[in-house]
Amino acid sequence: MSLILSTLPGDAEGRRADCVRLTNRSGAYVELTNYGARVVSVCVPDRTGRIGHVVLGFPSAEGYAQDSCYIGATVGRFANRIRNASFALDGTSFRLDANEAPNHNHGGFQGFDRKFFITRTEEDTVHFDLLSEDGDGGYPGALALTVSYTWTDAHELQIRYSAVTDQPTLANLTNHSYFCLGQPVAGHVLTLRADAFLETDGRHIPTGRFTPLPARTFRLGDQDSLNTCYVLTDEPGPVATLSHPETGRKLEVFTTYPGLLVYTGEYLGSTVPGHDGKPYGPFDGLCLECQYFPDSPNQPAFPSPVLRPGERYEQSISFRFSLL
Repeated sequence: MSLILSTLPGDAEGRRADCVRLTNRSGAYVELTNYGARVVSVCVPDRTGRIGHVVLGFPSAEGYAQDSCYIGATVGRFANRIRNASFALDGTSFRLDANEAPNHNHGGFQGFDRKFFITRTEEDTVHFDLLSEDGDGGYPGALALTVSYTWTDAHELQIRYSAVTDQPTLANLTNHSYFCLGQPVAGHVLTLRADAFLETDGRHIPTGRFTPLPARTFRLGDQDSLNTCYVLTDEPGPVATLSHPETGRKLEVFTTYPGLLVYTGEYLGSTVPGHDGKPYGPFDGLCLECQYFPDSPNQPAFPSPVLRPGERYEQSISFRFSLL
């Protein structure tokens, strides 16, 4: 395993954007940046042995500075939406950024995707540290967070989230990478370890009702539009498997979270060219966001995302790449 640390141009305040590359024994690699604790690149072989990009990203800092689609980012404090940008905790009501008015989404106007984390490196692991101050985005309590990425010789990107707080607060972190195992995105096959999904209103806010899942495996079409949270079962194995028959690539997703949000990138777009030399557009990538359920602070029947002093938030997501 080799590790290379470089520096991207700083911002107007002089904050440094680190870029780290982890390469395994086969030559497959991932690139990460402390700006938003993001996944910049994952490059793995197809069935012919050709190494290529399988997540969307940008070759320069400019793309991330202008990004509004959370490409590759750590999102939080709360991944996904909270109804009316408000919640009550221990009898106190809190108002959050209504950045998707009237609702709150992905941590607000200056969520974790817009933060510069502190970088620490080991042989095969990169740690990104952040202190989110009390009141950040409207959330109570100071949250000390570490996002750790490990890249293995088995082509597995392991992500671990660890956090503590000094006041009762919410914590729901995820990775917002857009996957594309090969062109076109249409034709990818997705299998889910779920029996139901959350019914939502027109703004993607859960109604509280669960809808049975008619089939666990389906093939993506040209304009399939999904922004759906699936209720994961306790069965062993990956919670999701994504494959691309043409290139022979396969992605298996493992997680400790209770839900998986599948988003087909209907609103995806960029002005800066990505890894393929072109700006991104709708349906160019697919998100597999492991998380607590959307609006769970306002849904008592959902698993609780509340974190209290003396507790430690510990969750994990793993993306394992292989061949069919």
